[in-house]
Amino acid sequence: MHPKPPPGVTEDPAAPRPEATAEPDATAGPAAEPAQPVVGNWSATAGPPSTPAHAPRSPARRLVAPLATLAGVGAAFAYVGSVDPNEPGHYPVCPMLRFTGIYCPGCGGLRSAHAFVHGELGAALGANALAVVGYGIFAVVMVLWLIRAVRGVPMRIAIAPVWWWGIGAVLALFTLVRNLPFGSALAP
Repeated sequence: MHPKPPPGVTEDPAAPRPEATAEPDATAGPAAEPAQPVVGNWSATAGPPSTPAHAPRSPARRLVAPLATLAGVGAAFAYVGSVDPNEPGHYPVCPMLRFTGIYCPGCGGLRSAHAFVHGELGAALGANALAVVGYGIFAVVMVLWLIRAVRGVPMRIAIAPVWWWGIGAVLALFTLVRNLPFGSALAP
């Protein structure tokens, strides 16, 4: 009968099960310490053998996530650039605008992206200025992510709650102003 591993350690059922030993290794020489007891398929000091060492990833593997994100966003912009949102029937109507008549912070975002793709920055700003600011922020984050991926430094974005509240306040203020008469320049 084989001894059970300590609590919290799982044993690979497919691995060979050597018997428990506590004898010194005769091939290691006179200065060798006695071998640690081996239970099942793990050693008391090394832990389970299934714990892999974290080898550094190659530059190509580090670039997969940022390049895939960039490709996905690029494909979305290419689609919006080729299918004009100014023509009815191509995209659904904003539910908030349809049911309440209020422009949400995203209203005009597709028209803004379409104009941005075609190089019409004035039209993009007129459709949704906040979206154009978002495109700029996205570009900066992507450049930083790519640089950090090449250097092998992980990209971690930790935004403090005060910043989330600030972003929410900007969105609420943008929504309020674009729906008032004096803010009609911000309406799509």
